Amino acid sequence: MQYGAAAEQAWYTPAVVAPAAAAETAAERVERLASESAVVVFSVSTCCMCHAVKRLFCGMGVHPAVHELDLDPRGRELERALACLLGAAAAPGAAAAAAPPPVVPVVFIGGRLVGAMDRVMAAHINGSLVPLLKEAGALWL
Repeated sequence: MQYGAAAEQAWYTPAVVAPAAAAETAAERVERLASESAVVVFSVSTCCMCHAVKRLFCGMGVHPAVHELDLDPRGRELERALACLLGAAAAPGAAAAAAPPPVVPVVFIGGRLVGAMDRVMAAHINGSLVPLLKEAGALWL
């Protein structure tokens, strides 16, 4: 029987954090993790948009590998690598005190970057998400 927070999160299975090589950079780790499952979501456990994208996939019958960055010891590094992939990295002359915009959730389908929540929802609305999921082997309709 599940109690409390465990019951709330029973609808998806978080990805198991595997020990990585010490020399693996954050960008290499993102690439490796993104290629290990048909659908991969980089998330923060307290983010409402992350929750919404995970629910979208689970509601479609897709069970993504979820990497919660706030629960990962190298989460900040991974978040910076994801920001670079999305083009959200701060400009070199930007003030150091300014916090970068949040980059999660970040979704990969079939090892390819789809993007953040806006791109996933746009693909869902215009009908291109289901073919992507089928092509990746995440959905059998």
